[in-house]
Amino acid sequence: DPLKTEEDAPGRGRRRRQLKVEYEEDRGVPAMKTEHWEPPDWEKQLGYIRAMRSSRDAPVDNMGADKCYDSDAPGQVKRFQVLVSLMLSSQTKDQVTSAAMRKLRAHGCTVENILATNEETLGRLIYPVGFWRNKARYLKLTSAMLQTEFGGDIPDSVEGLVRLPGVGPKMAHLAMDIAWGQVSGIGVDTHVHRISNRLGWLEKPTKTPEETRKSLEGWLPRELWREINWLLVGFGQQVCLPVSPLCSVCLSQHHCPSAHKKSPR
Repeated sequence: DPLKTEEDAPGRGRRRRQLKVEYEEDRGVPAMKTEHWEPPDWEKQLGYIRAMRSSRDAPVDNMGADKCYDSDAPGQVKRFQVLVSLMLSSQTKDQVTSAAMRKLRAHGCTVENILATNEETLGRLIYPVGFWRNKARYLKLTSAMLQTEFGGDIPDSVEGLVRLPGVGPKMAHLAMDIAWGQVSGIGVDTHVHRISNRLGWLEKPTKTPEETRKSLEGWLPRELWREINWLLVGFGQQVCLPVSPLCSVCLSQHHCPSAHKKSPR
């Protein structure tokens, strides 16, 4: 029992009051820690990143999943195209994903058309996205599942989305936001994962994007969850690069624990 006192221990004769006085009054320490952890200077860092992202001219701003669907299509088709673009975007630059989506949309990017298209043709349409052979297969499998289990639409829950072949938690949370307008969690890709660790935004360093998502959601105010993905992705594409980040031009360099450690001054 974590609340056991010294009087409960065998062979001890001390009174309970003594221990309570020593712990609460003499030391001034509360019995239960209720405050949640948050990183120092995170609000300053966020403000600087917002300033650096104010022009919204990173690849994600013009070619992200929220820009890859046909705005004139019916809602169900738009949502499917959002999901497809997210599936294609894994380990692929936004420019390549955008080009693949243009070819798919010209071919006919609907559940019915994907089902009617063989894998080889799909592969040619989406090439050279990363792992294009696997993704062509996932597109077929996911389209079949949407047709049989969800009436041709994409699921409106994270639980339903992650059941689809080739769809992980990051894609699911972004799909909920872009396709359904619901904030279900933070979409954490390699950029968000890398930058959160560099900024010291995690109570402990993390090894996977999913660990990073859980850690961020533990302290970051929920009203910021929607913007954090596009904000950090664009920042990672332009300034906080995977290799040789541009610390010398970063407004947050004096508030970042990783500044100048991974790039020349």
